[in-house]
Amino acid sequence: MKNLNYRNPVGVGKYTGLLLIMPFIIGFALFTLYPFAASLILGLTDYDGIYSPEFIGTENFSDMISSSEFRGAVGVTLKYTFILVPLKLTVSLLAALLLNAEIKGIGVYRTIFYLPSILGSNLAVVIMWQFLFTSGGLVDQLTETVGLPSVGWYGDGNSAMLIIVLLRLWEFGSAMILFLNALRDIPSEYYEAARVDGCGHIRSFFRITLPLLRRVIFLNLVLQTIAAMQEFSAPYMITGGGPMKSTYTIGMLIYDEMFRFHNAGYANAVSWAFFVLVTVLVLILFAVTRKKTEEDI
Repeated sequence: MKNLNYRNPVGVGKYTGLLLIMPFIIGFALFTLYPFAASLILGLTDYDGIYSPEFIGTENFSDMISSSEFRGAVGVTLKYTFILVPLKLTVSLLAALLLNAEIKGIGVYRTIFYLPSILGSNLAVVIMWQFLFTSGGLVDQLTETVGLPSVGWYGDGNSAMLIIVLLRLWEFGSAMILFLNALRDIPSEYYEAARVDGCGHIRSFFRITLPLLRRVIFLNLVLQTIAAMQEFSAPYMITGGGPMKSTYTIGMLIYDEMFRFHNAGYANAVSWAFFVLVTVLVLILFAVTRKKTEEDI
């Protein structure tokens, strides 16, 4: 007969569970919920970070909508995201396919491929990247070696954007790890059956691998989109937002308004607009993915 007098090992008090999660609740309230609400309130004020804020309603938001600088920053951020994310997912998936092989020392190769994701955000790497593309730098020397003319990387908006994209594309390790784990979970019997039916590697990739990676592709798509939309350090350090603000992202706009121009109210309003923009993009991704899944079913 089962013992009905079971005793909870962490205590029998009805508030024990609440007490155990109180550190998380307090931390969430102080460091997430309060700043989140305070940012919205400050977005409705004229506040320079020194004197008391003055309530002005939605004036910051109306100024933001009519600002060509804000619209330009949104355009640059979206352009950067739409260029980087597909490239990054493609490169990370190809790398995962290469590293999925069972060969001697494969763990070393996986570590080497992942290292750029650790080093890429390092300030020294960003500075090194900046000097690689300077006039007469290593990249120009390599292009001249193969007979190509040197490029003014920082004088053109497209080439300046390319520099930043290449830096972040180099950091494909996190997406690669997710793809690699998903690939290793695919039963090998599927590929063996496909070979028996006469399917080659390419057909097996499109008929077996890609469909089974759909959820991981979507997860990487969402994570990489959010990360790309938040871009700040690379354009700030490498191009300074130039030339002619062709690499001036929303993150740089928020930083300038907050710390250079001391317009904290407007900076918080832009932050909220940015939050809404990212939320809308993620919801669109969810809607498109759900529709595609329903069509396949």
